[in-house]
Amino acid sequence: MTNKTILVIDDSRTIRQLVSHTLESTGFATVTAEDGVEGLEAFKKYRFDAVLTDINMPNLDGFGVMEGIRRGDANRKVPILALTTESSNEFKDRARKLGATGWIVKPFDDKQLIDILNLVTGVVDQ
Repeated sequence: MTNKTILVIDDSRTIRQLVSHTLESTGFATVTAEDGVEGLEAFKKYRFDAVLTDINMPNLDGFGVMEGIRRGDANRKVPILALTTESSNEFKDRARKLGATGWIVKPFDDKQLIDILNLVTGVVDQ
């Protein structure tokens, strides 16, 4: 069990529920947001150990989330993972330049997602 809290930002309710269920079943706590604007608002209110964000969302996309977190005042070094159907090098390069820690392509493998989050949040040593 872990005491780590993950912010999950995705405009798909199904994905938010699926990711939350997967993470919570292994001891992570989750807070969900349905777009980047809501995600950044939540990020300002709570301390998260990692952020999972979709890229293509209304109001504010995942790139905007990355930029908002990295330019913000608090917890700027938090690991940010893109969880998206996008897999082009162009998208990955842009995310990397904005400070993304990693990239996971949907549909994701539950064990891989948990392993990556355990790694970036320090639950397990590298």
